[in-house]
Amino acid sequence: MKTYSVKVSEIKREWHVIDASNRVLGNIATEAAKLLMGKHKPIFSRHLDTGDFVIIIHADKLCVTGNKAKQKLYYRHSGYAGGFKSVSLEKILETKPTWAVEHAVKGMLPNNRLRKSMMQKLKVYVGGAHPHLSQTKISTMSPGN
Repeated sequence: MKTYSVKVSEIKREWHVIDASNRVLGNIATEAAKLLMGKHKPIFSRHLDTGDFVIIIHADKLCVTGNKAKQKLYYRHSGYAGGFKSVSLEKILETKPTWAVEHAVKGMLPNNRLRKSMMQKLKVYVGGAHPHLSQTKISTMSPGN
């Protein structure tokens, strides 16, 4: 019996819509990362990008558990003396909720050469409308799926 190896021409990409309203940030990120990597497909292969496109809508309505909104901090440094900055998750969710979702999903993807192509298939929107209606099917991902 020979081992089956998937070819790039055999990869078929679908579009998935995840509604983030009243859902936890980590759960959304793990679901999106699984779909972006293609782990839900039987043809999953670590050395190929077999994942699908993922659209996350209502990024401004997601929630976090516990005191993470105030206690979780994101850090950056400008490279200059005294250039260390920190911003809380609460402030990020008010100003740039799409960045918070993208950052969480990026942290759950493998740190290799495929990460960039996987992240390009992720689309995050603040409202319920998105410009990808022609690609997506009627069904949307809900917490029960």
